[in-house]
Amino acid sequence: MKTAFITGANVGQANLLTKALAERGWRVFAGVLPGAPTDLKTGGNVTVVDQDVSSTESVRASAERVKMALGDQGLDLLMNVAGVANIATGVLEAVDLAQAEKLFHINAFGQLRVIQAFLPLIRRNAPGSRIANYSSGAIIANPIGAGVYTMTKHAIHGMTLTLRHELAAFGIQVTSIVPGGVMTGMSANSHENTRNSWNKQPESIRKIYEPHLGNTYMKVLPDMLEKTGSTPQEALERTLKILDKKNWKPIELLGKDVDPAMGIMRRLLSDSSLEWVMRKTFKIPAYKA
Repeated sequence: MKTAFITGANVGQANLLTKALAERGWRVFAGVLPGAPTDLKTGGNVTVVDQDVSSTESVRASAERVKMALGDQGLDLLMNVAGVANIATGVLEAVDLAQAEKLFHINAFGQLRVIQAFLPLIRRNAPGSRIANYSSGAIIANPIGAGVYTMTKHAIHGMTLTLRHELAAFGIQVTSIVPGGVMTGMSANSHENTRNSWNKQPESIRKIYEPHLGNTYMKVLPDMLEKTGSTPQEALERTLKILDKKNWKPIELLGKDVDPAMGIMRRLLSDSSLEWVMRKTFKIPAYKA
């Protein structure tokens, strides 16, 4: 029986993936934020484990629980999925630095905490064991108003690239899963969320940026998510196909809005050309003298 640990499994893609792998016969340990609502219960192939990725103590305690449950066995798969998006939003000039630090503690340092705590269990099952760190299509598109979120996802991908070097000799594969838009709870009510986020910025900042970026932020981006984003089931099916691959690339694109279009553009276009395409796509106006 293969074994996996999945973070952020109380809801969303990690929740669906937990159920899908359990149905496939995996023994799945599901990391769930303590007190968060979830339909997951310990039973059958699923073991629910309390875990707050923003807390080093909590992550270490969750790893110890899994270690005790496995005995002499290790983990075949670690899925670093947990993350949040709707804090520290808005143009970078006005971002609340305390909120930005909070986002890094959850998204970027959260994944590092999990890797440090669970890597010994992954190494036990090497060669052949794997780590998938969830980054985001934002590292290719770099959408306005999501600068700090994008920063955390660039950090995750940088961590992944280094881990690929550090763990290659053990036969452990690592990848950044780069999803596009997925219509989950994190991205629900996108128009309302973007309007609320915009309105929370200082009035002086809104006056400066709204004539240039207001339409992009509050209409173009949420429109694109609703029109081109994947359904949760579509995203799950694509994730399972990635897990079935024999060899992982440094980046594995996930979602019809990023695969194959963004993969092709990354290979064929220069950075400047790709930036030009993104600005045209997002309707970001050019400077006019």
